[in-house]
Amino acid sequence: MSAHTPVLLHEAINSVLIDANGLYVDGTFGRGGHTKELLSRLSSKGRVIGFDKDPVAIDLGKVVFKFEERLELIHESFSKLHLVLKKRGNLGDVSGVLLDLGVSSPQLDQGDRGFSFLHDGPLDMRMNNSKGMTAAQWIAESDQDELIKIFKTYGEEKFAVRIAKNIIQKRFQEPIETTHQLAAIVSEAHPRWKRGQHPATKIFQAIRIHINNELEDLDVLLKNVLKILKVGGRLVVISFHSLEDRKVKQFIREKEKGPVLPKGIPIRDAEHKILLRNIGKSIKPSGFNIQENKRSRSAIMRVAERVA
Repeated sequence: MSAHTPVLLHEAINSVLIDANGLYVDGTFGRGGHTKELLSRLSSKGRVIGFDKDPVAIDLGKVVFKFEERLELIHESFSKLHLVLKKRGNLGDVSGVLLDLGVSSPQLDQGDRGFSFLHDGPLDMRMNNSKGMTAAQWIAESDQDELIKIFKTYGEEKFAVRIAKNIIQKRFQEPIETTHQLAAIVSEAHPRWKRGQHPATKIFQAIRIHINNELEDLDVLLKNVLKILKVGGRLVVISFHSLEDRKVKQFIREKEKGPVLPKGIPIRDAEHKILLRNIGKSIKPSGFNIQENKRSRSAIMRVAERVA
């Protein structure tokens, strides 16, 4: 397992840990950095369940943590968390859920996973590379309107139309099967981009989010998290994309305010059904965090507590 500094490590664990004897979920296990720190602070009665779509992450974790009886690893999306807990009779028993969204540094650094335009490799991008459509297959089969929709929606790319048209044109000449191929095609069509940012950044991000159903999975988790957490339990989410953060922010705000009622209807506070409490302000990495892990610069962490 590679030496990797998790984003907002201590801030996340300080926020999620409310009970040293509790049951916790690391919904994005990755290389186990957050889980390792959490386990170091739990008692012998505390437990952690780690979820990850990536079979490599789970297999490595089982080797590195093979003597850790307080940890269970599950090869599955965190969107299935409520189903797993329901089957075990643990709904409402969880003291904390931690999500570190997006792609991990080890995944980006492995060229054969196809996540990065910096390393040439097959255009895969699947977090669970044992099933589902690859990025290359999606690019080959999608029409221009579909490409534009995904690039605009998930990449917030202003030049989505130009880039999509160039992809359609180039794929008639030869299959687009590698990361460097796609990066070159995007760069050719992109008229301008931010200094220090590769022109293919938003396109790769958009395709990855779509291929892995990342926003849909987050929606499912948020929909069910109140069933999962015990009263007083914490939800901690680290996001790297404005769309993810917006979903989390709006969810917390909605559950903190309670249902919207017509003006003039008398209702007592106890009947208002406020379900979550926002804990503090959003947290961003310090200069030291960014120096340790440059990919953390876009991270933002939000924390909420179940109150009812």
